Amino acid sequence: MLLAAANLAAEDFNPLIPKAPELIIGLICFFVVFGLLGKKLLPSIEKVLAERRDMIEGGMERADAAQAEAQALLEQYRAELAEARHEAARITEHAREQGAALISEMREEGQRQREAIVAAGHAQIEADKKQATAALRQDVGSLATQLASRIVGESLEDAARQTGVVDRFLDDLEAKAAASAAVAK
Repeated sequence: MLLAAANLAAEDFNPLIPKAPELIIGLICFFVVFGLLGKKLLPSIEKVLAERRDMIEGGMERADAAQAEAQALLEQYRAELAEARHEAARITEHAREQGAALISEMREEGQRQREAIVAAGHAQIEADKKQATAALRQDVGSLATQLASRIVGESLEDAARQTGVVDRFLDDLEAKAAASAAVAK
C-alpha cells in the first residue's frame, strides 16, 4: 500500500504539469501585468524612443542647417575678402598714380626753379660783366691817359675827350675780337 500511495502521490506531483487552478490564476496575472505594461510602460517607452529619434534627426537637420549656414558665411567672407583685396589694389594703384603725378609736378617745379635760378644767375653775370666792363674801361682809360701823358710829356686832363678816345679804342678792340671769333667758327 505504501507503494501504491507513493505511486499515486508521485503521479499527482509532476512539477512540469501545473494544476488547473494555478494555471488559470497564472494566466490571469500574466494578462493583467501584460495589460498594465502595455497601457502604462509601452507608451512611455515609445515616447522616449520618439524623443530620441527626433533629437537625433533634429540634431542632424540642425547640423546640416548649421553647416549650410557656415558654408554661406564662408562664401560671403570670401566674397568680402576678394572685394577688400580689389579695393586695396585700387587704392594702391590710385596712390601710385597720385605719387607719379606728384613726382612729375615736383620735377616740373624743380625745373622751373632751376631755370629761374639760371636766368637770375645769367642776369647777375651780365650785370657783373657790364659793371666790370665799365670799371675796366675806366681803369684802362685812366692808365692809357697816364701813359700817353708820360709819352707826350703833357697832361691830358680833359675828361670828356679822354672818355671818348678810350671808348672808341675799346669799341674798335671789341669789334675786332668779335670779327675774329666769327671767322674762327
